[in-house]
Amino acid sequence: MSPALLFSFVIGYFVLLLTVAWYTSRNSNNDSFFIGNRNSNWMLVAFGMIGTSLSGVTFVSVPGGVGSGNFYYFQIVIGYLFGYLVIAYVLLPLYYKMNLTSIYTYLEKRFGVSAHKAGAFFFILSRVVGATARLYLVISVLQTFIFDKFEIPFMATTLVILLLILLYTFEGGVKTIVYTDTLQTTGMLVGLVVCVVAIIKALGTDFGGAWQMMSDKGYNHVFNWDIKSGSFALKHILGGMFIAIAMTGLDQEMMQKNISVKTLKDSQKNIMSFTAVLMFVNFLFLILGAVLYLYASANGIKAAPDDLFPTIALSSAFSGAVGIIFIIALISALFPSVDGAITSLTSCFCIDILGIKKKQGTEQEKKRTRLKVHFSFALVFFLMVVLFRWMNDKLIIDFILKFAGVTYGPLLGLFAFGILTKRSLVQKWIWPVCILAPLLALFVDMLSNPAWYEAKLHTQLGLQSISDSLFHGYKIGNELILINGILTFLGLWSISKPMDREPLLAVE
Repeated sequence: MSPALLFSFVIGYFVLLLTVAWYTSRNSNNDSFFIGNRNSNWMLVAFGMIGTSLSGVTFVSVPGGVGSGNFYYFQIVIGYLFGYLVIAYVLLPLYYKMNLTSIYTYLEKRFGVSAHKAGAFFFILSRVVGATARLYLVISVLQTFIFDKFEIPFMATTLVILLLILLYTFEGGVKTIVYTDTLQTTGMLVGLVVCVVAIIKALGTDFGGAWQMMSDKGYNHVFNWDIKSGSFALKHILGGMFIAIAMTGLDQEMMQKNISVKTLKDSQKNIMSFTAVLMFVNFLFLILGAVLYLYASANGIKAAPDDLFPTIALSSAFSGAVGIIFIIALISALFPSVDGAITSLTSCFCIDILGIKKKQGTEQEKKRTRLKVHFSFALVFFLMVVLFRWMNDKLIIDFILKFAGVTYGPLLGLFAFGILTKRSLVQKWIWPVCILAPLLALFVDMLSNPAWYEAKLHTQLGLQSISDSLFHGYKIGNELILINGILTFLGLWSISKPMDREPLLAVE
């Protein structure tokens, strides 16, 4: 596969994105940037959210994980279904009833300024770390297979990609992203289907034959009933449910697009349509992973899990069209998770931290503030990606994403406490609870999985004997976010008192 040919298609793809951005951002203002003037088409939002949810990490890591984890990941996806039902019929009615621009404004109206700032802070922390980790992983793939061939430095690649993202988001914001995400999700899904078909054809069989080969290898096992395993079915399903609630329903990036839809009914249709497509697409990614491993085994190909897909797709065994489609699909998977992150972080910082909606000033003055924040987050993204590059270890991504997931625990606890109780909080103790709960959750997880942390931190923690005596082989998996949320909830209860008025609930 010619690097020059791949490079030309990358440039052409960026030009198309910039053209869409120019067209959609005309006559835009701050409301266009923050919530798309509450006039987004729910079908476009639902479709575009697929790309945001999956990201470039999903594109390379979910298929790569089939070799060691079979189809167990789909247990988490089943949990997503239950989580999205909670989002559609509990959280969205609350957000629409309160006419929110930032969902964390709810915390201020329910508990006061400290809770509002804490919620915004943990979202910002989570999104910055998670989005830059995803960005680093995908840029690493592009760097290895394209830009290194032209001796373009990694830092230059990162800088140019971030500048291009800024170019198509700084003016239109959510109004533009609804359309660019739709374009990019289309590119990702087309690439996914084409690659699955091409690899099955290269195996010399059809889908039925490939499925039988997967069964023979045990790749298509969905449920794991070993209760001590980190991928035990009930743990994965329960964990997936609360991951969906916290990382979609309590995430400004994801909800910013949902509340840009004109009516609650359309927003609910958006969530449920998105859920159905997301489950199908994730299953297709797992099928892709299985056929990749079958092809690698048949052809003696050895590669790290995250490098398996690009290694095969860009090999000389496939036509140039497959390689081009893979690169476009990879970029399409990358951009929705990064452009939305920068835009939502800008919105969150301006509204929740700076209080731009409450301040006096002209529309132009507020726009200048927004642009400064937008460019500042792009700089933070650049510095974080450079930091990951300096670490030079893709495995650190697993730890960073686990950490990012843990930081949603305080959000889960704060919103649950606000919706489920009729108690107020002592302001000065909100921050200590929200900081101590995730730290305690991480410590419990470390005791349960000492070997995992030792491998990621490259050190000996000496916790194995403690783990054996306390957990007897039980490994905490994706239920960690639920444990974290419960610890936050209990901590908030300990600093609460009965209210002298009815709280703001999701339903009347």
